[in-house]
Amino acid sequence: MSKGDKGHFEFLDGFPADVVAVEAKGRIEADDYENTLIPEIEARISKEGKVNLLYVLGPDFEGFSAGAAWEDAELGLRHIGDFARVAVVSDKAWVRGAVRMFAPLVGAEVQAFRMEELDKAKEWITRYRPESEPEPGVEAEYKIPPLEDKIPPVG
Repeated sequence: MSKGDKGHFEFLDGFPADVVAVEAKGRIEADDYENTLIPEIEARISKEGKVNLLYVLGPDFEGFSAGAAWEDAELGLRHIGDFARVAVVSDKAWVRGAVRMFAPLVGAEVQAFRMEELDKAKEWITRYRPESEPEPGVEAEYKIPPLEDKIPPVG
C-alpha cells in the first residue's frame, strides 16, 4: 500500500460472533472509524453484549490521523464496559507502548502481541467466553478474626 492510498479497515473472517477482528491498512482517518469500525462494533455490542476486539496493525498500517486517534479514544470511552478482551497485534513499538500505557484505563483485559504472535493473539481473543466469567465477590484464603476476639476481658 503506498502513502497516497486511502486507508481502511478490513474485517477478518473465521471468528465467533462476539469477536470483532479487524486489520487497519494504510493511514486511518476519522471517517474510517465513523463509517466502518464504530458501526460494526456497536452492532455487535447490541447483538452480543460484551465483545472481544482483535485489532491488527500490520505492515500495511501507516498510522492514524489526529481525528482517527480522537475517534479511537472516544470509542473506548463510550464503550468502556462493553469489551471483555482486547488484543492489539503490531510490530510498531509505539503501538505496543501505547497499549501498555492505556490498558489500565480500559475496562477489559488488554494484551499486546507482535505480528509473529498473530496466531497466539487469535487463540487468546477467542478463548474468553462470557459464560465463564466468575461471579462477583471476594475470594480469600485468610479470614480476619472478629473484633470481639481482640477486646481484652473486662474485670
